[in-house]
Amino acid sequence: QVQVEESGGGLVQAGGSLRLSCTASGRPFSAFVMAWFRQSPREEREFVAALRFDGGTTYYADSVNGRFTISRDGTKKTVYLEMHSLKPEDAGKYYCAADGDRYYERPSRYRMRGEYDYWGRGTRVTVSS
Repeated sequence: QVQVEESGGGLVQAGGSLRLSCTASGRPFSAFVMAWFRQSPREEREFVAALRFDGGTTYYADSVNGRFTISRDGTKKTVYLEMHSLKPEDAGKYYCAADGDRYYERPSRYRMRGEYDYWGRGTRVTVSS
């Protein structure tokens, strides 16, 4: 049984920074593609960032590219999402997701919710203007 758990959400002013963390257990951490998605009220869950099993390649939504950084620490079995220059539109519930594939041949797959088998319960990010 794979368990995914996020932490680090909170309230931040526009222009500020926040770091989210995610742990995945139940299988070797190095076996996972990991990703972050987010969802705001009345919106669909959208892709934010993803990385392959070794962290060698990362992918970002256009809306966060240059402001957010996804990374992983294999020794801590943790994936991070560093968020800078936060905007009110970045607010929402952030979900960490994991998939048992180590990487995808087709880059577009990293952005698809349906590719990920394991999800956390989410952590809320609020950005005040």
